[in-house]
Amino acid sequence: MADQGVVIARGRRVSLRTFTRDDLRYLGEWAEEPFLEQMVGSEFLHAYKHVYDKDPSFYDAVLTDTTQVVLVVIANRGWTKPVGLVRLFNVHLLEGYAFLETMITDQRAIRRGFGVEAGKLISYYGVDVLGLRRIEAKVYEYNILSINSLKRHGFQQEGILRKAGFFGDRFWDVIVFGILKEEVEEQRKKDKIYFPFDGTEGNAIEPT
Repeated sequence: MADQGVVIARGRRVSLRTFTRDDLRYLGEWAEEPFLEQMVGSEFLHAYKHVYDKDPSFYDAVLTDTTQVVLVVIANRGWTKPVGLVRLFNVHLLEGYAFLETMITDQRAIRRGFGVEAGKLISYYGVDVLGLRRIEAKVYEYNILSINSLKRHGFQQEGILRKAGFFGDRFWDVIVFGILKEEVEEQRKKDKIYFPFDGTEGNAIEPT
């Protein structure tokens, strides 16, 4: 029987569950998707494809990596397969910061608010469980969808890494965003979320 994983957080549109060994089949598909390479340029997928050559040992490496948290995005209705992946990586517990990567891998699921909500849910997890005080994100200048999603999430643009990214036949600027713990808390007040690990659905927060 396939490992269904454990739901960590649930929102209106999506839930986040633990990454399982069975999810490697999805990673294999996503790593070959040109659209994801163009829009995300994920080091996570790159490592699975090029460093581990899609070897199953990648799962164990992720599981034992204390510098990242990887969760799978599941639509609450309408999809039988995962619609993406979200992770906090380069986690620095002492300094209290990490980087956010959000991938909505099914193009039919784009522009439905899935990525925004998934990013919020893992940010709440990062603040509550990991004690993060700051989360950063980077996006290519041409990825307007992700830029708008980060702004809707409450991120603030903090700078531009000039010509720091490469895709196609040219270099692109990389825009740096950040969000602080108190800004995450402001977003939380507007959302309805449920953390199963708290042990009761009574912890759901109603939107204001």
